[in-house]
Amino acid sequence: MKNRLLITLALSALACAVVAATALGGGKGRLYQFRGAVASASSTSVAVTIDGGNHAALRALIGQAQTESFTIGPRSEVLVYSHGVPHVGSAAELHPGDRVTVKVRAHAGATLAELLATPLAVVGDHGASGGHPARALFLYAGNVAGGQSGGHIALHVTTGNWRGLRTMLGAPVDQTFSYDDGTIFLLWQGRVPTVIDPAQLKAGDRITVRVRAPRAATLAQVEATPATHVGDHEPGEVETKSS
Repeated sequence: MKNRLLITLALSALACAVVAATALGGGKGRLYQFRGAVASASSTSVAVTIDGGNHAALRALIGQAQTESFTIGPRSEVLVYSHGVPHVGSAAELHPGDRVTVKVRAHAGATLAELLATPLAVVGDHGASGGHPARALFLYAGNVAGGQSGGHIALHVTTGNWRGLRTMLGAPVDQTFSYDDGTIFLLWQGRVPTVIDPAQLKAGDRITVRVRAPRAATLAQVEATPATHVGDHEPGEVETKSS
């Protein structure tokens, strides 16, 4: 009787684990997770302008364009969020500008071409606002002395948005910002961005660093928060940028 009870409990725990894994985009292979905004969508694909992701995903993106088209298959699940609550939807509910997270399962070291050809496990659509973090944008622009590594960006700050410059009052112009596996680095050639590795930054490159932090954050708090986005030779006037 005791053995039967233990077996029943074990099967119940296994079932719960399977359900949980499914909800998290579980399955065989490594998880590649990309975040960004929908550029276009159809019943069989969704094009996403990528601005973040997990380490495996961003590594696969190095040297590739920022906007990529992912495959939607018959087993791909579209989850549409409303006030933080998801419901099962369809590709028809993916609209340009919607903030999405797309998840692909593939073998370790898969190329981007392989990932794009593999039907998505899950597409999470958070709407036009994307459930964007209620955190303010602190933007800094300046020059680097060369490739960066170790999770830190040494920046000679020359300008930024109002909120970023306010934190710099009375501070030296040479500052060190943080990045992690979720930070995307983009090299702009004209108006075409390509994903790069931080080590590929070159001496004298003009870069922009974007950090999302509480509105009242100090410079030290901003620098301790991993940047969401680093742009190399980014076009446009940084003072007016808002994303």
